[in-house]
Amino acid sequence: MLRSLTIGLLLMPLIVLSAAHAHGPTRQKVTESVEINAPADKVWAAIGNFQDLNWHPVIEKTEGEGGNEPGAKRTLTLTDGANIFEELLKYDAEGRLMKYIITKVDVKVLPVNNYSSILRVEDLGDGKSKVVWRGAFYRGYMNNDPPEDLNDAAAVKAVKGVYRGGLDELKKKLEAAG
Repeated sequence: MLRSLTIGLLLMPLIVLSAAHAHGPTRQKVTESVEINAPADKVWAAIGNFQDLNWHPVIEKTEGEGGNEPGAKRTLTLTDGANIFEELLKYDAEGRLMKYIITKVDVKVLPVNNYSSILRVEDLGDGKSKVVWRGAFYRGYMNNDPPEDLNDAAAVKAVKGVYRGGLDELKKKLEAAG
């Protein structure tokens, strides 16, 4: 009995070490923001409809049902013809905030799994606002040793690109409109 206990204690660091290397992916987080020289209500009017993502440059069209009610669904068709399917979890017009998830996407289009996001508009006063887009997700390949195009870095880079592209275009459109 004492011998078994001793062997078990000696093997414990190896078991813990191998378990540490055997875990799957970790949740990644991205936050991007942009300040816009436009009042918060005007910015929210441009982005606050879950059923309309036409302000984003890679979105060809948005189709959906349920309006801005939690549980609403939308299908985004990208300019290359690919689709992303999303569901609205929370909508707060007064707080200028929406939270949604991706329910289905091909990882070749966006290399993520279990993606959730919050988009909100903050009033900075003096006719200025700030749009903050925050997401949390897992990489496109959920097992160990992912290929380079589906690893954590690829997922973070892709989401940052989506956010930056959208926010920069939104700023350009709203500030040009005056």
